[in-house]
Amino acid sequence: MTDPTDPSDLWTISRLAEEHGVTLRTIRHYEDVGLLSPARRGSQRLYDARQRIRLQLVLRGKRLGFSLPEIATIVNMYDEQPGEAGQLRYLLDQIEVRRAELEQMRRDIDETMTELDRVAARCHEDLARLA
Repeated sequence: MTDPTDPSDLWTISRLAEEHGVTLRTIRHYEDVGLLSPARRGSQRLYDARQRIRLQLVLRGKRLGFSLPEIATIVNMYDEQPGEAGQLRYLLDQIEVRRAELEQMRRDIDETMTELDRVAARCHEDLARLA
């Protein structure tokens, strides 16, 4: 367990931002929407290991394409009912939803690429005819 008075167990906002490759503004935004809640020492924000892990989970969720409200639901479920098992079931459901969205996007991209190939071929034919 971390000791909030032990500086080696705490990260400043600058250190946390640098470590995770995000801006201070990003971290402050995550605070504003309730995803992070640092301790305060005067005006200084101090993040313990739990907050650091929450940031890592938020950033992973963003990389996977989840919205901040979806991420908040997933991350907050750990501490609330139905707890970790519910969190994991919900996450699995959300992963399936995200996979379906990405598969549809893949199909849409493939269809668009095929159409672009057809249009390009037609343009080449028309140019050859005009030459």
